[in-house]
Amino acid sequence: MTWTVFRRELSAYFATPLAFVFIIIFLFVQGVFTFYVGSFFERGQADLQSFFSFHPWLYLFFIPAISMRLWAEERKAGTIELLMTLPVTLFSAVLGKFLAAWAFTAIALALTFPLWLTVNYLGSPDNGVILASYIGSLLMAGGYLAIGSCISAMTRSQVIAFVVSVVVCFLFTVSGLPLVLDLFTGWAPQALIDTIASFSFLTHFNSVVQGVIDARDIVFTVTLIAFWLVVNAVVIEFVKGT
Repeated sequence: MTWTVFRRELSAYFATPLAFVFIIIFLFVQGVFTFYVGSFFERGQADLQSFFSFHPWLYLFFIPAISMRLWAEERKAGTIELLMTLPVTLFSAVLGKFLAAWAFTAIALALTFPLWLTVNYLGSPDNGVILASYIGSLLMAGGYLAIGSCISAMTRSQVIAFVVSVVVCFLFTVSGLPLVLDLFTGWAPQALIDTIASFSFLTHFNSVVQGVIDARDIVFTVTLIAFWLVVNAVVIEFVKGT
C-alpha cells in the first residue's frame, strides 16, 4: 500500500517540467556555494567540506519547497478525501508521500556526484568520510521533509506551508548555535542547555562531515522523522474528520 502511494507521488514529480527546473536550480546553487562561497579551489584540500557545510542552510529553503505541496495541494483540490477512500491505511499514505519526496531529494543529491569525481581527480580524499557525509545529508533532508510534510497537512495554502516550514526548520537548525544557547547560559541548568543543543541539525550533521559517525546522530534523525510523521498522520485524521 505504501509502495502504491510512493509510485503515484514520485511519478507526479516528473509529470511536469517543474521537477527538472528544481533539480537544475538546486545543482546550480550547490555549485555556486561550493566553488565561490566555499572557496573550493582556494582551500587547496582534497575534501568536500565546502560542499557539505552549506547543506543545512540550502535545505532550509529547498526542502520546504518540495514538502509544501505534499498535503496542502491535496486539501486545496479536495482530493484528500479521495485518497483516503483508496485501499490504503492512513499511515501508509503519509509514509508513501514522505518516501516519494525523500526519493526525489535523493535523486537531486545524487546528481552532485561530479563533485565527488572532481575531488578524486584533484587529490586523494577520504571517500569514507564523503560517503558518510552524503548519508548524513540525506538523513538530515529526511528530517526537514518530515517537518515540512506535517506542516503541509495543516493548511490548504502551499505558501503558508512553505513559510511556516522554513521557520520551524530554522529553529531546529540554529538551536545549537552559541547565539541561541547564550540566551539560556547563566540561569538555565546545563542539562536543559544540552537538550536544546541536541535538537540542532547542525550539531548532528557537523560531526558527520568531520568524519565522526555517532549512532546518537542517526537515532536522533530517525526519531525526529518518526515523530513528525506520526503527528502528520494525526493531523490528517483530524482534518479528515472536519
